[in-house]
Amino acid sequence: MRILVTNDDGISAPGLKALEQIATALAGPEGEVWTVAPAFEQSGVGHCISYTHPSMISELGPRRFAAEGSPADCVLAALHVVMRDHRPDLVLSGVNRGNNSAENALYSGTLGGAMEGALQGLPAMALSQYYGAGNRDLHDPFEAARTHGAAVVQKILAAQPENTEDYGLFYNINFPPVAAAEVQGLRITRQGLRAGTGFSAEEQLSPNGRRFVWMRGGDQQIATAPGSDAHANLGGYISVTPMRADLTAHDALEALKTLE
Repeated sequence: MRILVTNDDGISAPGLKALEQIATALAGPEGEVWTVAPAFEQSGVGHCISYTHPSMISELGPRRFAAEGSPADCVLAALHVVMRDHRPDLVLSGVNRGNNSAENALYSGTLGGAMEGALQGLPAMALSQYYGAGNRDLHDPFEAARTHGAAVVQKILAAQPENTEDYGLFYNINFPPVAAAEVQGLRITRQGLRAGTGFSAEEQLSPNGRRFVWMRGGDQQIATAPGSDAHANLGGYISVTPMRADLTAHDALEALKTLE
């Protein structure tokens, strides 16, 4: 198997090393792992592409490249430039430092990379490691993802349905904030909503009196509804949420027919 790896935390991120290990196990001794990742951190850029300016790309080693752009840029650079003569069989994005459950999925550059893989017609998955009291002080906070990641990806590849839609599936995988031995299992979930929380902005003044605004995330330890991603994660389970790039609110279509 030939696997393309990217992320949004940057080419030097420890989570990327964890994902490269996962990908190496999946690819097998006859396979290949190619890394095309952002030269600098790109957290929160979503599915952004650098449409108005070029992105420099540098070869750092065999099958290892850094691009000055978003995760989606990296996937496009890989498929149409770096790997144009040897297209990958699978795109993996992550392992993100922190969860991409609930509302975080909407902002995530990690998911943006996987989404672009799906839009390009490839199986694609985003992997993220939830942080919390159960793992943030471990020697390896990515232990749960590193230990269980390859098996989860293999299960999804074996079970994924045939694509009959215009937009292909990609998968949002979140590993719980616990040590690997404490993972309770796997749950197939919907995207959740952390009630009463979300992103916000905070104003601060610099020592010289200049005004700055910092973006802040919400409380990540708030569980979502049963059957959804963060609820499963905070219960010790790996969540797998199938997604599409289709943003249509299908449940509202019929109600709005009266407008025609």
